[in-house]
Formats: sequence, C-alpha cells, structure tokens
Amino acid sequence: MNRNVLISGASIAGPALAYWLGRHGFRPTVVELAPALRKSGQAVDFRGETHLTVLERMGLIPQLRLVQTGGSPVRFVDELGRTLLHLPAEFAGGEIEVLRGDLARVLYEHSLPHTEYIFGDSITSLTETSSGVRVDFQRGAPRDFDLVIGADGLHSNVRRLAFGPEERYVSHLGYYAATWQLPNDLGLGKGSIGYNVPGRFTSVGADHRDPAQAGAFFVFAAPELAYDRHDPEQQKRLIDKAFSGLGWEVPRLLSTLDQAPDLYFDSISRADVNTWSTGRVCLVGDAACGATIGGMGTGTAVVAAYVLAGELARAQGDHRMAFTRYESRLRKYARGCQAGGNRTGKFLAPGTVAGIRFRNTVLSRPLFLNGMLRLGEKVSSTVALPDYPADPSRVSC
Repeated sequence: MNRNVLISGASIAGPALAYWLGRHGFRPTVVELAPALRKSGQAVDFRGETHLTVLERMGLIPQLRLVQTGGSPVRFVDELGRTLLHLPAEFAGGEIEVLRGDLARVLYEHSLPHTEYIFGDSITSLTETSSGVRVDFQRGAPRDFDLVIGADGLHSNVRRLAFGPEERYVSHLGYYAATWQLPNDLGLGKGSIGYNVPGRFTSVGADHRDPAQAGAFFVFAAPELAYDRHDPEQQKRLIDKAFSGLGWEVPRLLSTLDQAPDLYFDSISRADVNTWSTGRVCLVGDAACGATIGGMGTGTAVVAAYVLAGELARAQGDHRMAFTRYESRLRKYARGCQAGGNRTGKFLAPGTVAGIRFRNTVLSRPLFLNGMLRLGEKVSSTVALPDYPADPSRVSC
C-alpha cells in the first residue's frame, strides 16, 4: 500500500526521509525548487544518543567525520577587540558539526539509488482523491502519488497548500538573522569573533574549507517586518539600516553586503502545527515543528525522517495508522528540542547592556557552561527509537 511517495524539499529532512523510504521498499520522489542541490549554509550539529543512533543506523558517521568542522569556538569582544567571553567549540558544535551543504550532499548521495529527484520545480496544488493525491507542478506535468510529505522547512509550501496560510502556524520570535560570505580580510583563524550592542549581534569567522573566505552572521531585534523574501536587495537595506552607526568591524562587514551573492535573511520564528497530517499529506522536520535557529532542527529532522519512514513500513503503508504513530512518538520530543529556539535571539542579542554583561558573566563560569552542554545532550536524547527492519533486498543502499 501507498508505496509511491512525493517529498517536497531536498535540504535535510527530504533526502533523509527518501533514504529510509528507499530502504523500506517505497518509491520516493523528491521535488526541490532550487535548480540544484544547495551547497552553501551555516554549520549544523548533532548531539546526544538519539541523533547519533540514527546517523549510525544510516551508516553515515564515518563519512560525516571526514567532513566535520571540528566545532566553532566563539570569542565575544568589545568595541576595541578586547575579549569579554570565550565559548569553546563544543558549545555550538555538539559531537559532530558539519556544514549544511556537506550534510545535504551526503544524504542526497545515500538516497539516490532508490529516489527520483526533480530540481527546479515546485508543487502548485494538491488534490486528494479516493486512492491518492493529484499533484500539479509549476513546470512539470501533473502526476499522481499515494502520499505527499512536506519536508520543505519553516516556510513550507506543502503546509500552506494542505493546511492553510503560514500565519496560522509560524510565530515571529522578535529577531531577524542574516548570513553571507565575504573575503577574509581580517586574517581570521579557526572560530569566530562576535560583538554586541543591545538588541544587535554581529560576528565573523573564517570559512572552514577556504581560509581566504569568511562568513558574517548578524542578528537584530525587530518587530515583524514587511518585506519580500525573494528580494535580496531589499533585505540588504534592512540589514544596513539595523546596524548603521555601530563600531568595531561592523562598517567593514556591511561594506561587503553589496557583493554578497548568497545572502540568507529570515526572521527567527517557530512553527506550531496542531496535527502533523491531514488525509494523505504529512509534515516532517521544520515544516511541522521547527525553529529558525537554536531548536536542534537538523537533528530533529533526521530523527523524524527515520521514525516516519519506519512507521509507514511497520503499518505496511497504512498512512492513517503510520501518521498517527509517528506524531504520537515524536511530538513531545520535537517540541522539547524546538523550545531552544525561543531563547536564541535573546542569548545572542540581549536587549540591554545589563543583559549582555549577565550573559558574559554567567557563561564565563565553567560549572554553568558545562551544565548547559549536558542539558542540550539530555533534551536531544529524550525519545526511545524503535528498530525498524529494512527491506532485505535494499539493505545495501
């Protein structure tokens, strides 16, 4: 039953789900709006027993170890460059940290033997029938699938089409974040350097692959802004306005914005969907229960893909039973991980001078810092993972 599955999104959750569906004898198809696999992106991490267990069952740990960054220490400085706080690599890097583009490539390659990929296209409508879902595409001809899975992130297209407008499910958390690449003119080594004023944070760090390049990361507090998510020039103006007049190296970093070809800009938000499925359509990863930054979204997406595919296999394709079991098993876990995203903006860009000083003072104490690291591992490992036997004919993929 229901072996022909369409997945929207080829970032992390989509290829991970396609891999496991292929292992269980399903026929996954992945459609992705981008013209090719995205190679850019910030570092993402895995931490705790649950994350590592799924990676181990996928056989990915040796390959990810080869491309891991080794973590990214952060040094907070004042306007004169004097160190105020130093956070070790494991604080943000977990047990395995890799660049998002490297992780996407590894997952894509592992899923490819049993997956059809369609790049440069997008779903425009979903019509459920008695036996499946009729899917219309922006460019390709209409097709019929048994099931449709939205693995297309916080701004999910599938969620919008099947569940309703984004504003019903996505909540703004009071901050915006931006990243872009620039030349490493500051001679930066391993790790990054961050600078704060109330409500604003800026950092820059050397590229993990090419030391001649660097990456800027900006966060600022703001009410929900009206802007075009597909207009990078408008987004650049918003960033420049938010950080205009700041000291340290901020003017130099802002001067590289005009030439930035790969700007990422988005609100720090969270998605809350009352039920993760409707009929033959289901959500996975950030589309169901995501947070822009700090919600362990990458690890949760990989875990959720494993469980969703496993429950579909266990139910022999009975989507009603599988979707219910999947959500019942993971909702509390995903919400617990997601909660970390509520604090990200306030942690990086406290709203007052006193708040910045308090953060720096508390995190300078090893006992408190180690406690936060242990808490992160505990939160990410609060769900028991069943062992879903794979289709014997596909265990080599």
